[in-house]
Amino acid sequence: METENKEKNLVVEVSPSEIRIALTENRRLIELDRESTQEHNFTVGDVLLGRVKKILPALNAAFVDIGDSKEAFIHYLDLGLHFDAFDSFVRETNPNKNPGNLFSSIKMGPVLGKEGRIEDYLKTGQMIMVQIIKEPISTKGSRLTAEISLAGRNIVLLPFADKVSVSQKISSKEEKKRLETLVKSILPANYGAIIRTAAEGKTASILVSEVKSLIQKWESSFKLISKSKGVQLLFTESSITTTVLRDLLNDSFSNIYVNDEKTCEDIRNYVSTISPEQEKIVRLYDGHEPIFDHFEITRQIKSSFGKVVPIKQGAYLVIETTEALNVIDVNSGIRAKTNDQEENTFEVNKMAAEEIARQLRLRDMGGIVIVDFIDMDSTEHRNDLYKYMIGLMETDRAKHNVLPLTKFGLMQITRQRIRPVTQINTTEKCPVCHGTGKISSTLVIDEEIERKIAYQANEKGEKKLTIMVSPILGAYLSRGFNSFLRKWKKKYKCKLELVESSEFSILQNEIYNQKGEVLE
Repeated sequence: METENKEKNLVVEVSPSEIRIALTENRRLIELDRESTQEHNFTVGDVLLGRVKKILPALNAAFVDIGDSKEAFIHYLDLGLHFDAFDSFVRETNPNKNPGNLFSSIKMGPVLGKEGRIEDYLKTGQMIMVQIIKEPISTKGSRLTAEISLAGRNIVLLPFADKVSVSQKISSKEEKKRLETLVKSILPANYGAIIRTAAEGKTASILVSEVKSLIQKWESSFKLISKSKGVQLLFTESSITTTVLRDLLNDSFSNIYVNDEKTCEDIRNYVSTISPEQEKIVRLYDGHEPIFDHFEITRQIKSSFGKVVPIKQGAYLVIETTEALNVIDVNSGIRAKTNDQEENTFEVNKMAAEEIARQLRLRDMGGIVIVDFIDMDSTEHRNDLYKYMIGLMETDRAKHNVLPLTKFGLMQITRQRIRPVTQINTTEKCPVCHGTGKISSTLVIDEEIERKIAYQANEKGEKKLTIMVSPILGAYLSRGFNSFLRKWKKKYKCKLELVESSEFSILQNEIYNQKGEVLE
């Protein structure tokens, strides 16, 4: 839930393979987005020309080839109100026609009925213009819509639409009327729009500029359709950086830090367009250590993306993700109990709710989420926890629904799933077993080290060797008057120096020559 004086920063890390964007509040990681800078991936908002591969009458849907290895899916209800107009435009566009004149001249006609059948509108091999509304997840391909929209900061442009809608969050009737009248007056024929909450109070010049920009972006696809009727990407909605800024940027932002000069300039230009007064908060980071390390984001990623997530005072969450749903178990751990067991449980559950709301955004967990809170006897506490969870989820941009706790202490949350859950491997390969799960017996570790010493002293003629080991192994090798170390010195007639390193794992050991080179 929002608190006053909260420092909100956006940290952008640019690397050769990807861009990572971290949203932090009081230096605590809240959201993490990633975008590959390599080959294009199929992402939400992409507009493509696809080919119908198979009609599925039983599902009232169709599979569409969009160039991905997995065929995309479109349902009849996702064809949109004016599919006929889009279909006519795609079919009639050719290099000999002016696509702009063609677009404005197409009659939209009656809207599609809710009870229609997809086989009446689509045929195998037909080319259709589609937009991705859900990314490929597991074995499923992208989910598509044929009702194209172009989202801006203040306005969502709707080609082949005849209505202008205003966000319900704008409460003033006068402002709603002003915005509706203004946008209607600047929209060309065959365009509609949704006026977003951010448009409240904006001047005519800002809205006119945005509408022109969105129309220009839409019309950039005309030339591609005219040239080729093959499967192809027409345009992407925007980069993930600008999408995050478009949806999140508000007066509460303190700073935007970027570690790449060009990206920093691009972000500064974008911010100056959508919110000129905030241009000064975009800063280039030029420190020596990696930007995510400097802002303690790397450490938080390592601690937040594991199966077990610590909360406070010994309590922790266990998070399991399956294809069907996500399960979160709340555990009190070793947290010290107060005299009032019920009150103590309620406090642990509230702390868990805060971390769960953060984890849902951080991992972008979608679909069904089942939370197993610690059982509480008090009905009042169960209701209070439900209301508390609703309040915590208010800042979540994804559509969601929170249901009250059941008598078994389970809470069900549904959250819009448009891309796979973000999963980051927080484990590392063991330096002792190298991922095999097996290590040498402790009974023969002295024999292994002795074999190395014998080879270097007898075969290679080394007269002075340094053995680096962990403190535990060091104590084992040097204990007693007639220690292993003492015996080896006499047996192989060479100087041996034992050096202990706390960074070494229990049985890890290395042997160096006089030059300090590691010997095999």
